[in-house]
Amino acid sequence: MKTVLITGAHGFIGRHLSRHLSRQGERSIIGLGHGAYSKNELASWGMIASLNGDVSFSNLNRIANEFGKPEEIYHLAGGSSVGPSLRIPEEDFKRTVASTCELLDWVRLNATQTPVVIASSAAIYGAGHSGPIVEGVTTAPFSPYGYHKRMAELLCESYSNNFGLKTSVVRLFSVYGPELRKQLIWDTCHRLAESDKPLEINGTGREKRDWLHISDGVAILAQAATLNGLHTTVNGGTGKATTVAEIVTELGRLWDDRPKPTFTGISRSGDPTELIADTTFASQLGMKPLKEWKTGMAEYVEWFRKAVLGS
Repeated sequence: MKTVLITGAHGFIGRHLSRHLSRQGERSIIGLGHGAYSKNELASWGMIASLNGDVSFSNLNRIANEFGKPEEIYHLAGGSSVGPSLRIPEEDFKRTVASTCELLDWVRLNATQTPVVIASSAAIYGAGHSGPIVEGVTTAPFSPYGYHKRMAELLCESYSNNFGLKTSVVRLFSVYGPELRKQLIWDTCHRLAESDKPLEINGTGREKRDWLHISDGVAILAQAATLNGLHTTVNGGTGKATTVAEIVTELGRLWDDRPKPTFTGISRSGDPTELIADTTFASQLGMKPLKEWKTGMAEYVEWFRKAVLGS
């Protein structure tokens, strides 16, 4: 059995990644992060154990002593969105940058042959882009969240170049799916459940995003652990642009054939008008998302109604 460590295992992506890897068989999956699981929850998400705590030398040593040194590491711990990073940037730095440095240095000293996959974000690209964004473009993050993700990427590159660690960075775009309890889709479903009035949404509605279903996102992360070379950076997206208006309109149609939403025209400072992945390199690596966004949105509405509303 291969021992696999997932940091940030209590988060949305971490849980789905654990379940995805467990279904591949021959893996003992250990979680590390903030949040506790019951035995039933652990089994449901495919983990044999999960440690509630920081990504630290002491916790990593504890896991290695009890379960053996991990043979694959997926580092998903860190800040999760722009908003909290603007309110408490120091906390976001500790969660994203400090935890990455702690993990990489532990690997340098204890498990130099173990591949490390880091979940980064399209937020490192910033605004002002038109059309699909290639991995080699100059990065221009706006928020502390984006800057900190970029710092974590550079740490990976440094540890690969200087100490021979095998690292892969996956820049995830707009990941969504069942269990996601924040951001546009979650907020829209809540508002649809609370009122039958037409929705008014901030922004213009013309903002374009690359919506990646969680099943495709975790498949890309899993494949990144198998890449050759010391350091690889790849976009995690579909390469397809879908507007916010299209997303919200489809959610309303799925909910109860609601009228089309209106938009305030007021966007949040720093919000990109377009954030779309160029997936040429990912395709060359065999990373090809399968889920169409309308199918994914239908699944999300069904999950929300059952899990959140109990209907």
